[in-house]
Amino acid sequence: MSIESIRGFIAKDMEDVDSVIRRKLHSQVALIQQVSEYIIQSGGKRLRPALVVLSAGLFNYSGSHHHNLAAVVEFIHTATLLHDDVVDDSKLRRNQATANALFGNAASVLVGDFLYSRAFQMMVEVGNMRIMEVLADATNTIAEGEVLQLLNCRDPNVEEENYLRVIRYKTAKLFEAAARLGAILGGATTAEEEALAAYGMHLGTAFQLVDDLLDYSGDDQDTGKNLGDDLAEGKPTLPLIFAIRAGTDAQAAIIRHAIETGGIDGFEPVLQVIQETGALKYAMQRAQEEANMATAAISAVADSNYKQCLLQLAEFAVVRNH
Repeated sequence: MSIESIRGFIAKDMEDVDSVIRRKLHSQVALIQQVSEYIIQSGGKRLRPALVVLSAGLFNYSGSHHHNLAAVVEFIHTATLLHDDVVDDSKLRRNQATANALFGNAASVLVGDFLYSRAFQMMVEVGNMRIMEVLADATNTIAEGEVLQLLNCRDPNVEEENYLRVIRYKTAKLFEAAARLGAILGGATTAEEEALAAYGMHLGTAFQLVDDLLDYSGDDQDTGKNLGDDLAEGKPTLPLIFAIRAGTDAQAAIIRHAIETGGIDGFEPVLQVIQETGALKYAMQRAQEEANMATAAISAVADSNYKQCLLQLAEFAVVRNH
């Protein structure tokens, strides 16, 4: 199954999810609807809501709450994007101007707040305390991850363990929650629920590892953002962390200086050190390890087309160029 086949397999469900999203974006305040629709319709992969749908299908769920919860997950994700782009002063995402570049920081932050609160309204509609607990915990953990990342900025002494902690909090936690939600809806056993949660966590980690290495190896048109953006923001991602660890003193000094100054002396010297130290190969290896652990996590789950889709997503996470 290709990623296109996965999209085709769940196309009807995702149409229903999009219908929920459009309906729940409605607000009497025009600017809220304008900003929300702009970011929601700007071409995201919808991987997190797809995980809710696939996980629910894996356990033969036949209701409609998975569409609501898939929309909730997308709203939470979108709110984090709005806030992140303000914090990072980003100007480009998915080959389009960011909401903060178009509408201003204040509007982006406040609309992000609207999406968070709308997501919690929608959680209540499902009427399941366990689901509310999962989503509330995930949202809180994501916020912690965002603060941890802020603390790591411009710090060349961040170690791989701390970097991975940020990823697991800030990115992988929502993947984990999405996969877990479908299992809960489908009446999975505790062991099956934990297996799906582990799958989501490792998938999300692999996904972010590849995102971070594409900042040094991708194509602007494919990635939808400017190469070197992470460096400009002083983010010590894995390619930089490994280059410091594996490089000579002189090479490490170039990377350390670039992190501290936001690459003020240019992108090329940093890229050269990354290539010379094999940092991108190492980052890809770590991403593949996470994808393999995602696959292993659901090995005991009964085979089905839904499972094959999940296995294919783990492969897609590491082979993609965007």
